[in-house]
Amino acid sequence: MLRRLTLALAFSLIAAPAVAGGAAVSGVEIEKTGERTYRVTATVRHDDEGWEHYSNAFTVETIDGEVLGVRTLHHPHVDEQPFTRSLDGVEIPPDVNTVTVRARDSVHGFDGRGMTVIVPD
Repeated sequence: MLRRLTLALAFSLIAAPAVAGGAAVSGVEIEKTGERTYRVTATVRHDDEGWEHYSNAFTVETIDGEVLGVRTLHHPHVDEQPFTRSLDGVEIPPDVNTVTVRARDSVHGFDGRGMTVIVPD
């Protein structure tokens, strides 16, 4: 049985302060696809300027900073803001009940706002 949990506004914490130029996560959906396997969908906002400065990845991490998955973004999204992308096959250990999704950009790294969400049962 697949359960979908949309937590964009229901439960969020600031993972990093919002800084001009940083890529910010504005929404997260987590869908259970297997016993401990999930599809994580993130909505990211960044003022992409082109190949020299764009949001180039998002990560799914435990509260302790262990990276559970990385979605590489292979091109700028200058005319598509915010944009939403998914990462399939994220394995989340049974003792982890929240994850943090953070976006990275090619100039500032991880200096934008992240989002911490509850992992669905």
